[in-house]
Parts: sequence; structure tokens; C-alpha cells
Amino acid sequence: MSASLAVCSWSLRPESPRGLADAIASCGVTGVQLALDPIRRADWDEIETVSLLDGAGIEIVSGMMETAGEDYSTLETIRETGGVRPDSTWPENLAAARQNAELAARIGINLVTFHAGFIPHDRSDPEWSKLIQRLRDLVDVFHGCGVRVGFETGQETADTLIEALDALDRPTAGVNFDPANMILYGMGDPVHAIETLAPRVEQIHIKDALRTETPGTWGSETPAGAGEVDWDGFFSIVGERLPDCDLVIEREAGDRRVNDVQTAAAMVRSAATWIE
Repeated sequence: MSASLAVCSWSLRPESPRGLADAIASCGVTGVQLALDPIRRADWDEIETVSLLDGAGIEIVSGMMETAGEDYSTLETIRETGGVRPDSTWPENLAAARQNAELAARIGINLVTFHAGFIPHDRSDPEWSKLIQRLRDLVDVFHGCGVRVGFETGQETADTLIEALDALDRPTAGVNFDPANMILYGMGDPVHAIETLAPRVEQIHIKDALRTETPGTWGSETPAGAGEVDWDGFFSIVGERLPDCDLVIEREAGDRRVNDVQTAAAMVRSAATWIE
């Protein structure tokens, strides 16, 4: 097995499957992490999407599921609305997971990632047991369709995430590691975190960021290589411990998305010489 270099479909803000295929080609990569919900909602045609990507020689390396009602306006709003923690959106998210699991299985995707929501650092927090049970339910839904799950990093420390994964006791649940999120949420050093989480990492996002100078507020996302991620240290660990892990470029800010993805791809190919 060898690792692929891919891009997140939502980073390119495509308006159609054809637009996505063309944008990926412009980025110079041959893999994509595909947002599943536009297909689940029938905004995009499933057969057309898969056919266009396949015809362009683009591999779907994984899928991504949105969770309903998320508000990223501030750290406080996303803490309250993120992932599967809110009671008000849980039935909708469980139903979407069932549909996305079936969709992923139909089109041959064996990994789907999403934000779990802020996992409490204190196990005595009453939200802890509720969130762990909901995550078990989601993992079981995807496992029933032969699909693994990766929880996005950043909304908790690496140690808290390890503790949660241990409590889940589900071997098909792992981590989608995003180094920039550790910085954006102020949850630790990405290099230390990837070293801690390496045995649980299913996929890696290539994204960069600057820390906030005002506690309690967001940091800022940057093009890869322009932020505070120590990429030399990061790729040293990835190359040693996770050489078969797909690297997926994500860019969620700025108006030069294709150019920024091209820059990130060049950085990855220079540093991660084992990548395809």
C-alpha cells in the first residue's frame, strides 16, 4: 500500500461534479476527499459524480460528512453547535450518517471523516458519556457498511482524543489528523500531537495556521508553509510512522484556492518524498 496526495473537494468550492473534476486537474493532484452530503441530498447526481472523477483519473481516497447546525462564528458558538453533541441536531445527524454510510459503501469509499464535537476534557462532565455513546452509534452505523471513521482533530487535546477513543472501544474508529486545527483551537503542538496519535491516525490533512494573539478567539488559517506548523518535524514523524497514510490538502480561507493547493502540493512532494 502506498500513500496518495489528494485535495478536499470543499476546499475548491465547486458548483458541480464537472467543476470539481476540472478544479482537481488544475491543482495537479489525482486524489480527492469527497464531501458526501451534496450527493446524499441529491444536489449532485451520484452516478455522474463518480463517472466524471473516474474518467478524469481521480481517486476518491475518502469521504467527509457534515454535521447539521454547526456555527463557526466564534469558538463559543462552535463549542455549542459542533459535531454530534447538540441534542437538537442528533436525530438529523444519525439519519444522515446512515445514508452517508450506505452511499460510501456503494461508491467504494472505506473511510469517512467528520467532527465529533468538543469532547470534554473531564470524564465526570455529564456530556462525556452522552457524546461517547453517540460516537459509538455512528461508528457502528458506518462499520455495518464496511466503512471506517476518522474524527477530525483540533477541538480537544491529543490526550483527550486518545482517552475518548479508548473509551469508545471501536477498532474501526480513528483520527483524521489536521495540524492547523491544533493551532486554530489552541489545543497543543501539532508535532507532539501527531506523535501521540500516530497509532490511531487514518488520514492527514495538510493545512497551516497562525495562533491567535487574543485568548478565546480563533487563530487564522494560512497557505501551507506560511503558518506555524513545523513541517520538517511533522513530515519526519509521518515518514517514519505513517508512510502509508494519505495526505489530503485542505484550504478553507482565501480566494486563491487552486494556487494555494498547488503550493501545498509542491511542499508535500518536496518534503514527503515517499508520496505518489
